[in-house]
Amino acid sequence: MSTVILGARPYGEGDPVDVLIEDGVITAIGAVDVPVDTDAAEVIEANGQVLLPGFVDLHTHLREPGREDTETIDTGSAAAALGGYTAVFAMANTDPVADNAVIVDHVWRRGQEVGLVDVHPVGAVTVGLKGEKLAELGTMANSQARVKVFSDDGLCVADPLLMRRALEYSTALDVVIAQHAEEPRLTVGAQAHEGERAARLGYTGWPAAAEESIVARDCLLALHANARLHVCHVSTSGTADVLRWAKDRGTKVSAEVTPHHLLLTDERLATYDPVNKVNPPLRTESDAEKLRAALAEGVIDCVATDHAPHAVQDKDTEWTAARPGMLGLQTALSIVTETMVRTGLLDWRGVARVMSERPAEIGNLADQGRPIAVGEPANLALVDPDAEWTVRGAELASIAANTPYEGMRLPGVVTATLLRGRTTARDGKIC
Repeated sequence: MSTVILGARPYGEGDPVDVLIEDGVITAIGAVDVPVDTDAAEVIEANGQVLLPGFVDLHTHLREPGREDTETIDTGSAAAALGGYTAVFAMANTDPVADNAVIVDHVWRRGQEVGLVDVHPVGAVTVGLKGEKLAELGTMANSQARVKVFSDDGLCVADPLLMRRALEYSTALDVVIAQHAEEPRLTVGAQAHEGERAARLGYTGWPAAAEESIVARDCLLALHANARLHVCHVSTSGTADVLRWAKDRGTKVSAEVTPHHLLLTDERLATYDPVNKVNPPLRTESDAEKLRAALAEGVIDCVATDHAPHAVQDKDTEWTAARPGMLGLQTALSIVTETMVRTGLLDWRGVARVMSERPAEIGNLADQGRPIAVGEPANLALVDPDAEWTVRGAELASIAANTPYEGMRLPGVVTATLLRGRTTARDGKIC
């Protein structure tokens, strides 16, 4: 089966060209004859739309095993494909925790069975996410799943000695330690960004220093261990400053920012709607502005969704009892379009960098985030930059519906996603 994409603009640049895909590989770019036998070839009319490398998400919660009432690898993969993703990293805070080869191999196999995106399990850094004892990093790295990223996301590896050992051990395995940066002694009972708004609303404040202090500590540990550190969901301008400082000194540190921290601020907390509760919390407009600038500059390397589905009973409750987290896979491209492209901070080649190329490099995926060129794997996303759509949580592919963008009109629509030349999503439907 071959595929022909007619009239696409790779990276949104130049005149439209045709792209021929055969056996999962791009074999021609230019003027391509449309096959007469449409049973042997799929034809996609791009009409000048933007063609990008398929997106890679370093931070997805698929909830399987354990919370299949909120998301499964099937539904999460569907949401990812509809959002233009061809690979996702599934976080370890499942039930049971993905802290051993049995669980990560299960997640990997389920992703292969579904086949809509490449699902790469993230292994836990510590046993049971308890922060007391290192998990079987070597066993997971050498398992069938070939785990490349380890994280206790949702919980910080707060013990500096344990974090140091994890970083040192990671160098021999050539893997990445991804840290949820939160000094737990500074966030006891915290519910919202520490500041005037939290005080006025009666929320216990979550100080920026809780994040920034852990990032600074871990950058120093990574520098001395010559290890690769990845900072999850950066939320403060101060963290961006620490990252810039660390990178200037040669630290092997990378970082991600979520779409919601690029767009949303703690102003939304005035409604007391728990759909806006997330960890780390929404910060100020000043923070969001500086995060957007840091992403454009490359101080923050990439966008990651932190896609976090929750059941109705876990969100439709009082604020303090609600679980933190938001859906993100199907809205990520639109939020990046709104905050980065329409503002002129990034062009479409820049979008490819932060949503595909850099996350693939960080996650050590050799066949993802590749250039749109002859001989390269056909992992692709076709985007209509001029189209708009209205977000309705109930219409998203996820089982859960906890989107903070409910009813918002957003720009940028993914019209087709191809995984190794096979169309996985087209025109808003799973293929």
